[in-house]
Amino acid sequence: MILVDTGPLVALFDPRDRQHRRAVNTLRNLRAPLSSTVAVLTEAFHMLEPQSIGSDRLRAFALQGGLAIWFFDRAAVTRAFELMEQYADRPMDLADASLIVAAEALETRKVFTLDRADFNTYRIRRGHRYHTVEVIA
Repeated sequence: MILVDTGPLVALFDPRDRQHRRAVNTLRNLRAPLSSTVAVLTEAFHMLEPQSIGSDRLRAFALQGGLAIWFFDRAAVTRAFELMEQYADRPMDLADASLIVAAEALETRKVFTLDRADFNTYRIRRGHRYHTVEVIA
């Protein structure tokens, strides 16, 4: 399982994005199932603009099974808020926090992101141990 951040989603579905080719080439080489969070999708749709072709393509991609969507429950929201406080110096937004919480819940370390600096700082908790994020960029 690979979690997908906002940057690649915007770049994949907006051909005008300067990272478009890079994101498309990376996606072509991924073999594991993709998943993201509602917070990431919210941010991506905001950046793509609701009536854009990129927005239409992202909706189709998700609905056709190209991207599973992970939803928050109360414990996940609480954990995301804890992470946002812990990484307030970055600062960590809700979309990034949701990906770390999803990584913890889904037992993956892989995140497809264009935001290498932040994700190299974040840690995924498993019991009493913390693991680095495996950034796919």
